[in-house]
Amino acid sequence: MDQPAYHVPALLEETIQGLNINPDGVYVDVTYGGGGHSRAILERLSSKGRLIAFDQDEDVFPNLIKDERFVFVRSNFKYLSNFLRYHHIEKVDGVLADLGVSFHHFDEAERGFSFRFDGSLDMRMNTKSSLTAAVIVNTYEEERLANVLYLYGELHNSRKISRAIVNARQLQPLQRINEFVEVLKPFFFKEKEKKDMARVFQALRIEVNSEMEVLKSFLNQSVQVLNPDGRLVLLTYHSLEDRMVKNFLKSGNIEGNIEKDFFGNVISPLRLINNKVIVASDDEVQANPRSRSAKLRIAALK
Repeated sequence: MDQPAYHVPALLEETIQGLNINPDGVYVDVTYGGGGHSRAILERLSSKGRLIAFDQDEDVFPNLIKDERFVFVRSNFKYLSNFLRYHHIEKVDGVLADLGVSFHHFDEAERGFSFRFDGSLDMRMNTKSSLTAAVIVNTYEEERLANVLYLYGELHNSRKISRAIVNARQLQPLQRINEFVEVLKPFFFKEKEKKDMARVFQALRIEVNSEMEVLKSFLNQSVQVLNPDGRLVLLTYHSLEDRMVKNFLKSGNIEGNIEKDFFGNVISPLRLINNKVIVASDDEVQANPRSRSAKLRIAALK
């Protein structure tokens, strides 16, 4: 009997095509999740091919693939280079990162990723980490909390929200999602409440998991581990990570600072495979609503 989907990958065929898989090659899936991408990669590898997959969440264990060509690393992908060296791999032919949050995380109430359910204010991808959303909400100083909401949630009323959170936690600690949501509701108009609430939860999730710092570290490492013409395939879901990815693929740095040679050519370790971002078709969005916000960008090492 088929198990319920842990996660349905967005733009699966386009992503796999973007890797331009060499059957005898070595590939890395740094966001294993439910294993959808990894299974599709393995289907295209010969007996000589190899796949290394990363995930820091122990909930993926029941979905792990049993295959001699497959190596699983339970760790954050910011340690990409370290673990490749540990497994005696110098270079790889392709690296894939699906940077979104899985259905599983949003649907598990006690993981705290969604405001749709009551549960703990958690939001940790790595459940062994000590920093939770509750720690941030209850201990960060007002200004620091406001900065998190503004930088990672792009909320222009972040200072007012932060002040309300600080006032509320003085009466009692905010440990549950429903308690936290009640503090937020006065700041959002009904017609935009879900969208703005999602921004608050996004901001906390990014801070809990150091997502921007991890992405920066990973991108810098990716060009070091790729073979010439090796593919870097990246799926993004919100503007902050997409901006960073777009800048990096065009310029080789996350700031997007363009350097040119004497002839006016852009100096970058990468060449874009798709100059125009790839998005999901209407049919895919209907079948997999999560794909609505997915953006696929592909580059190759020069």
